[in-house]
Amino acid sequence: MKKVYLVLILFCLVSGSAFAQRFAYVDSEYILDHIPEYVAAEKQLEATSKQWQQQVDARLAEVEKMYKSYQADLALLTPEVRRERENAIVEKEKAAKEFQRVKFGFEGDLYKQRIKLIQPVQERVARAIEAVAESNQLDMILDKNSEVILLYASPRLDKSDEVITRLGYKPGSVVK
Repeated sequence: MKKVYLVLILFCLVSGSAFAQRFAYVDSEYILDHIPEYVAAEKQLEATSKQWQQQVDARLAEVEKMYKSYQADLALLTPEVRRERENAIVEKEKAAKEFQRVKFGFEGDLYKQRIKLIQPVQERVARAIEAVAESNQLDMILDKNSEVILLYASPRLDKSDEVITRLGYKPGSVVK
């Protein structure tokens, strides 16, 4: 009988501590929109991306122009000149695709620049979230914009403004 009471008491203690966990959530997009360095970095990355895309488009347009010229002259070309022009078109296209891969590919220049500009801001936000969690004695903070699905979120649990304040910015005034 004593064992049953002991197990029952132990179960109550364990289940009571499980229900005592404290959760909150933040809206990372909202937080990042309040950080001028992040907004400036996003604008810089967008401008760089557009510039590089224009260069890629120009290179591919040049390849297309070469191909159309080749098609127009095809009947007049000797087999040797044909091969030379085909090879020139193929090489030009390869160079354009390589340029595109270097700029936009996995771990390309755009990716590296994004890491360089955005990662320090993300690290600051992560440290601020951790500080908010510790100061509020929270067990977990969820991100409202990640793949975590929130069916209900009480506004009193939203700690986004507190994170923005902890970062030294004023909540409510979006930088964009």
